[in-house]
Amino acid sequence: MASAAIFSSLRRRRSPSLEAFLAPLDLTDWALVETLAALATELISSFSGKEGPAYQRKNSKSLLRKIQIFSVAMECLRENRGSSSSSSSSRFPSTAFLCFKELYLLLYRSKILLDYCVQSSKLWLLLQNHSISGHFHDLNQEISTLLDVLPINGLNLPDDVREQVVLLQKQSKKSKLFIDENDELLRLKLYEFLDEFENGKIPDSLELYSFFVEKLEIRDARSCRVEIEFLEEQIVNHEGDIDPTASVLNGFVAMARYSRFLLFGFDEDDVEFGVGRHSKNPSKGLISQEIAETFVSVPKDFCCPISLDLMRDPVIVSTGQTYDRASILRWMDEGHCNCPKTGQMLVHTRLVPNRALKNLIMQWCAAHKIPYDLPEPGESCSEGFAAVSPGKATFEANKATAAHLIKQLEDGTQSAKTIAAREIRLLAKTGKENRAYIAEAGAIHHLKDLLSSPDAVAQENSVTAMLNLSIYEKNKSRIMDEIGCLELIVGVLRFGHTSEARENSAATLFSLSAVHDYKKRIAEQDGGVEALAGLLRDGSLRGKKDAVTALFNLSTHTENCARMIDSGAVNALVGALGCEGVAEEAAGALALIVRQPIGAAAVGKEETAVAGLIGMMRCGTPKGKENAVAALLELCRSGGEAATERVLKAPALAGLLQSLLFTGTKRARRKAASLARVFQRCEHASMHYGGLGVGYAFAGNSATTRDTTFASDVSVQMSISVPVL
Repeated sequence: MASAAIFSSLRRRRSPSLEAFLAPLDLTDWALVETLAALATELISSFSGKEGPAYQRKNSKSLLRKIQIFSVAMECLRENRGSSSSSSSSRFPSTAFLCFKELYLLLYRSKILLDYCVQSSKLWLLLQNHSISGHFHDLNQEISTLLDVLPINGLNLPDDVREQVVLLQKQSKKSKLFIDENDELLRLKLYEFLDEFENGKIPDSLELYSFFVEKLEIRDARSCRVEIEFLEEQIVNHEGDIDPTASVLNGFVAMARYSRFLLFGFDEDDVEFGVGRHSKNPSKGLISQEIAETFVSVPKDFCCPISLDLMRDPVIVSTGQTYDRASILRWMDEGHCNCPKTGQMLVHTRLVPNRALKNLIMQWCAAHKIPYDLPEPGESCSEGFAAVSPGKATFEANKATAAHLIKQLEDGTQSAKTIAAREIRLLAKTGKENRAYIAEAGAIHHLKDLLSSPDAVAQENSVTAMLNLSIYEKNKSRIMDEIGCLELIVGVLRFGHTSEARENSAATLFSLSAVHDYKKRIAEQDGGVEALAGLLRDGSLRGKKDAVTALFNLSTHTENCARMIDSGAVNALVGALGCEGVAEEAAGALALIVRQPIGAAAVGKEETAVAGLIGMMRCGTPKGKENAVAALLELCRSGGEAATERVLKAPALAGLLQSLLFTGTKRARRKAASLARVFQRCEHASMHYGGLGVGYAFAGNSATTRDTTFASDVSVQMSISVPVL
């Protein structure tokens, strides 16, 4: 298992340079000798002249000495090639030819292992000390086996070369697993530091300096960052298929991050790496931005739509949606009577355990070695933490790092503040615990000051840190209660130095607006809704998505309708109906806005509104079609006769309704049937829509449902999660 991890990891990073090492197929004996001589020479020249890996140096040099003997032997065979070498018949015994093919593969594996040692980080080599030493020993054993089979006396080698090969044969038989004692002591010291964090004690700074700077020769912040990124890459790439496990590696990452700032401070050269989500990390590409953004990710279907955390006790409400029990109970306790995800009224408050999903979550947690603990009776998710939690050492090391970073935010130089904001942003990416103690330590107050910074990097990292912190429910109130913080977040949305900062500000507003009481406050901020509308019109696709999700959330508050109209948000939402990637959410927001007469009137005045919704019914996704027919239905109910007539005259609507009645989702069929009833009640409706009766009956509607209040029938099924950046 570990062997596969090492060799597959190297192939991922170095695959182009290894193409020449494909196994030979049709080479003759002499062609194979030529190839072996060239490959052995390349290995010797590639690695002998270098300083070599930070660790495993003795094993590496020992392997290279053995390859040197093979290189000399192949060169001698090539030089001794006689006039009869042009003959097509083989000059070597068949056993020798097979041994040469095995030698080719052995050289290939040697290059992979040597490359791996040279390119790996120092911390990783220490942690893998036993495993990598075992790989060198395996190669020694393969060399011994090969030399036992190789007919040395039949190769016509010079006496001195033959003696070297025979001596190598004898030495290989005696070779034993070699683990460098000094390397092993350093590995054990690394675990001692981790144990100290595990026990709630911060290691002595002088000991950390001695270990990292003097012994590991990690002498600056950049080198330390490379070490951290390499460890993070191992966690992501191997997904627990490693020893130590991902949870232990997370502890080493946290410890290295703490040591980095403790020992090397906040050098100015590091500021350039405080880039946004669209930027590339130039540090040798050891870990890409895409990997960073998916670090410690949980499958979307396993997360509660309310808390966005892994569900510990998934339950089904009357609308068929699944939530974590603690989250939906808290939602109901706040007085809500509707489904948070669909907007439908809850017929009853019974919660049915979703045992199938719970089993899948438990299996996923077991496969990824993530603890899955059921909440204790009476425990609330708002008070506890998610099931995906780091180890004690990781928690303590990150906590110590956060305290150091916040101190820099408070009284550090401008450069130090910028770097600290970036690191807080990264810490807040993973884990509710991180988000909780970072906010509790006072980070929000100091991050707020950077929102108005003239430094683009500082502003972008501070607003993104706010976004990541806001995902934790309690932090929403901390941000909203911080005097001037909301105004500054909106200010970044309006006047941010970079598009990433503006987009992340929009995502932050969406996250904050998950609390119903904050929606009106957010909408009342000067220029905020206008800026969201502008981002929806002219932003990148990512920006449009951030804006439309924020506008959708704001539109769920009835008192925001007038503000949405006056700010041009309705016009922007109508325009977004034809934009792939945001059309569903735009139709969902419009379906909410047109519930009110003033909203219906505003949408009715938009010339392309009806046509855009009809287009979604024709070509949209199932959820998009559902949102579109919901918007048209409420437009008729709230917009009066003029709006109804306008919808009625829309081309192809009858056929689209008929199609939805038979092929749409359950909610889409119900809405289509309701819209058909509206038309049937209008003058001349029977002439245009007389054929809808069959579909209406198919949709499962009956007389008992005809007078149901439409508000309870509207379903704007949204599946939106706050990005962690």
